[in-house]
Amino acid sequence: MMRKILLGGLAVILLAAILFFTLAPGIVERGMNKVVAIPLKITPRAQALNGKLQIADMHADTLLWQRSLLTHADRGQVDLPRLLAGNYALQVFSSVTKTPKGQNYDANSGDTDNITALTIADLQPPRTWGSLLQRSLWHAQKLDRYAAASNGQLRVIRTASDLDRLLADRARGKKVVGGMLSIEGLQDLEGKFANLEILYRAGFRMAGLAHFFDNDVAGSMHGQAKGGLTPLGRQIVRRMEAIGMVVDIAHSSHATIAEVLAMARRPIVASHGGVQATCKVNRNLTDDEIRGIARTGGVIGIGYWDAAICSTKPEAAAAAIAHVRDLVGIDHVGLGSDFDGAVTTGFDSSQIAAVTQALIDRGFSDADIAKVMGGNVLRVLRAGIAPGIDAGAPGKRPV
Repeated sequence: MMRKILLGGLAVILLAAILFFTLAPGIVERGMNKVVAIPLKITPRAQALNGKLQIADMHADTLLWQRSLLTHADRGQVDLPRLLAGNYALQVFSSVTKTPKGQNYDANSGDTDNITALTIADLQPPRTWGSLLQRSLWHAQKLDRYAAASNGQLRVIRTASDLDRLLADRARGKKVVGGMLSIEGLQDLEGKFANLEILYRAGFRMAGLAHFFDNDVAGSMHGQAKGGLTPLGRQIVRRMEAIGMVVDIAHSSHATIAEVLAMARRPIVASHGGVQATCKVNRNLTDDEIRGIARTGGVIGIGYWDAAICSTKPEAAAAAIAHVRDLVGIDHVGLGSDFDGAVTTGFDSSQIAAVTQALIDRGFSDADIAKVMGGNVLRVLRAGIAPGIDAGAPGKRPV
């Protein structure tokens, strides 16, 4: 009898474990990456124009989650079928390695971590359970595997020539999307300068210096001290410029942004967010910061969630885009959705033509819409991933 009780108990535990590891990751994501549909106006003209664009988005966190990038999901905001439906040329996929418990926009400590439990629940390799570096390397491996299994529809972009081939093939009518790797906060260096080279060899071509807490490289807008670059951070920025990794100041503290802009020799990006002029949230950029990014030849990615644009309507994204254009010129603004980044949006990547429509309605020319929807991002990324301090960098302009 005791043996039957023990076996029954083990069976219950096994069934509970199977249900947990099968269902929990999807339940968690459904609660974090939401599309709360809003009425979208997309005219035939906007749809036709969208179909001619080279759309590029600088930030999505899709690789964090336990679902295939290759199949249309019933949750989240990005996957390959939806990118193809939206006519994307390039999606930058960011590696999220650590987020603090009780995460907020004001002040967070780096002493806790939500992602560890997710790595275990997702049945990721044990090497990722205790190492932030290994979590990023796992994300790179996932993207490579997706590309290999995509029947040529997804390509990992590591060089300027990779990007050129992608755009040339799209111009010939091929249905193909590029994926480029980025990092959400360089805490995954684990305090070691040499780990930057490991990440570069794995395919990472952009990196945000900080995420929701201060780290060994830089202060975060949402950290406790909110300081600037550390001595290691200054070394890292210089090395990124030299090897061809784009420096991203999204989430960085005002002090970090000021120091990066003062030392930059290549274009800097703010991959995802908004501007304080249209949505006064602490993580959004001031006009002086917008001017500083433009002076480097860089680009600002505008998102579609409430804390970025104080709305989930595409018209609000167009308003932020228009502010950057009016302040520093059309060449310095693009898309940075933060899709699949624990945000709620009014549309997903397949419906990106809604932003094209909002820009048309605001009076943007077709040529300027082409720049905003991808041309600017593609230009800056192509220049930024070319190795060598001065390789491909556009000349600085007064703003």
